Amino acid sequence: QVQLAESGGGSVQTGGSLRLSCAASGRGFSFNVLGYGRQKPGQQRDLVATISLARTATYADSVKGRFTVSLNKAQSTVYLQMNDLQPEDTAVYYCYYRHRSQQEFWGRGTQVTVSS
Repeated sequence: QVQLAESGGGSVQTGGSLRLSCAASGRGFSFNVLGYGRQKPGQQRDLVATISLARTATYADSVKGRFTVSLNKAQSTVYLQMNDLQPEDTAVYYCYYRHRSQQEFWGRGTQVTVSS
């Protein structure tokens, strides 16, 4: 079992910032890759940022330069700092975990709404 406890999210105006956090735990958790994905209405869920145990980060092109993913290894917590938010960033954001076996887990999601 893997638990992904998410916090953060909410509503901001264009250009604003938000920070998401996700704490991973459970018997099935063994750190490999953590991150966030998002799903816009009527679209599939896509990864936006991931970070590995070695702190190698990857970003979707649409968020590069605006979003920063970071890690607190001791607390098995991943953070997503989102700056210069735009209306097209409006989505449900999901915490993401990938085990070494490549099995993937998702959190329950948190809404981020950016108004113009």
